[in-house]
Amino acid sequence: MASVTLEYFALLRDEAGCQSETLRTEASDLAALYDALAHARGFTLPRARLRVAVNARFASWDQPVSEGDHIVFIPPVSGG
Repeated sequence: MASVTLEYFALLRDEAGCQSETLRTEASDLAALYDALAHARGFTLPRARLRVAVNARFASWDQPVSEGDHIVFIPPVSGG
């Protein structure tokens, strides 16, 4: 089990009801973590539409979750 800090932006922040949180997780990798959060928080964005960063570096969804990680889920953005 790992304690991680999560940060959310845009739609994910709205759906989570917070900008960041710290939680303990048994997720083996980032994909499993997002899937568990999507189920618990009702996230509507599929993983395929997101980027994920760990400790200020873009990461792949199969990267293991480690104690103390700072994880940011990055939804698509639009500009104008």
